[in-house]
Amino acid sequence: MGVSSIRSALSTAILAAVLLSAAARAEDTDKPDFSKQALQAKIDYCKTCHGVSGQGFHGASPIPRLAGQQPEYIENQLKAFIERRRENKFMYTVAHVLSPAMQSALAKHFQDLDPKPLGGAAKDLIPAGQKIYQQGIPDANVPACASCHGPEAKGVGAFPRLAGQLHDYIFNKLVNWSKERGQDPANPDTSAIMEPIAHGLTQLQIKAVAAYLNSLD
Repeated sequence: MGVSSIRSALSTAILAAVLLSAAARAEDTDKPDFSKQALQAKIDYCKTCHGVSGQGFHGASPIPRLAGQQPEYIENQLKAFIERRRENKFMYTVAHVLSPAMQSALAKHFQDLDPKPLGGAAKDLIPAGQKIYQQGIPDANVPACASCHGPEAKGVGAFPRLAGQLHDYIFNKLVNWSKERGQDPANPDTSAIMEPIAHGLTQLQIKAVAAYLNSLD
């Protein structure tokens, strides 16, 4: 075997070793770094605020429904809390100790839950809210909510499910959007899309949309 052939064989062997090593590391990254008991402990902890079935909680500070939520959205929001791009005095403490694998596992758990919405919104506002959701408000440059969140408000990918969400939670988030979201303008995410929309809605319109969404299963 000539020198060039030996070099070629060595290069091929080294490349193969590097690729196998990278594949092994990627495989290790995909493996859970926690036990089933640890995951259940985190789920139980989440339940203390978000409800036994992830249905949310009405209160002075409404806590959102996580049941049926898009996993990508949950993971993105946990990351936003960790990076201080989304402001919440409780959720940073909760999120920053979660590994990426644990975040994914929790997101998948809540996606699979499907309790009935808690309800409580004013039913007379539902028709107006449905119209805004489906058609938007052209005069205020507010697009149809359905264009991102889907015709049934089930969400898709990074765009969250809104169907069944607590009406008071939706109201509080939209009227306080710029105080809680987009806290790092140099590192925006999909929430940046919502800022002009939230500002383009009156409080009565927000209540109407929230009532409609709360009525959906």
